[in-house]
Amino acid sequence: MQQTAIVIGAGIVGLATARALSLQGYKVTVLERNEMAIGASIRNFGMIWPIGQPDGPLYERAIRSRQIWRELCAEADIWHHPNGSLHLAYQNDELQVLEEFEAKSKDHRRCSMLSPAEAVGKSEAVNPQGLKGALWSPSELIVESRQAVAQVASYLEEKHGVEFVWNTAITRIAYPSAFAGNKQWQAYKIFVCSGADFETLYPEVFQSIPITKCKLQMMRLAAQPGRWRIGPSLCGGLTLGHYAAFKSSPSLDALKKRYAAEFPEYVQWGIHVMVSQNEEGALTVGDTHEYGLAHDPFDREQLNTLVLDYLKTFARFKSWERIQSWNGQYAKMTNGATEFIHSPEQGVTIINATSGAGMTLSFGLAEEVVEEKSIILN
Repeated sequence: MQQTAIVIGAGIVGLATARALSLQGYKVTVLERNEMAIGASIRNFGMIWPIGQPDGPLYERAIRSRQIWRELCAEADIWHHPNGSLHLAYQNDELQVLEEFEAKSKDHRRCSMLSPAEAVGKSEAVNPQGLKGALWSPSELIVESRQAVAQVASYLEEKHGVEFVWNTAITRIAYPSAFAGNKQWQAYKIFVCSGADFETLYPEVFQSIPITKCKLQMMRLAAQPGRWRIGPSLCGGLTLGHYAAFKSSPSLDALKKRYAAEFPEYVQWGIHVMVSQNEEGALTVGDTHEYGLAHDPFDREQLNTLVLDYLKTFARFKSWERIQSWNGQYAKMTNGATEFIHSPEQGVTIINATSGAGMTLSFGLAEEVVEEKSIILN
């Protein structure tokens, strides 16, 4: 008899889990509280970003996730752009961190240092004034998350027989049942992939673990005239202090001290600046990081100004017209853990707190978790 599974949440973690389960032969039902995914999974750059993950299991997970993204996009006709990335250095200490990283990583990551002229050759959007060099990585991939997440759901439904039940908020779990009011579903395995909302289902678990919520602000600039493209996604020096991959660089601590002295507001609000471009040519820009269990629901315009001011130090666009600003939230562990995997009761697994790297890591993570649970429970 075919085994059954319930996945709660149709964001990227839920979709990745549904895919992994269906490939293991499970009949999967995804229960989503809204009529479509509207949370963190669609409020991001659309970046699949292996360059940001440290060597070891996380980098390998990111590379596996990228492979799955490429396969899904090809099979489901989802727009994607394997455009790579450029980290730009305008100060000697930024250049030193990038050179140290490249020396340790160039063989297995295929990254390389570029001269200023070579960097500008990769992207006309790079500001050449004062540029000292850049790190080129070919591994990064862009999707338009606002469409891609829904397209993945449709693909799973059509190709793998995953059933989606929308507008259904699960209010209680008592294995093997999940309840939405007086409606009930049963399954051999239940996976809770609902972002920080899992605190509604398991408040005692949420309150007992070192977890917080991160609010980020982002913007979208209008489609560039004449179908002009920026090429690779672009990153300023502040990004070096954000991603764990660069912690291996001996000079990073000194660089972060300089940033703290010269850019105190940026450090205070967790600002690092990146830009990606979607199929239509619009630019996604961000972002900020505010931590706490409750957040002001409104955007802080002064933070948008800080982001754009810094962006203008390393990027040149044909149009700077801003058409949108928004914020999103994701769960993050405060003890350094990169995810939260927990079984609060028999047959139930929480997959959560992917620390803002859900697009990059979820497909690989879901395969690992589902395979492990299958070994344990079968």
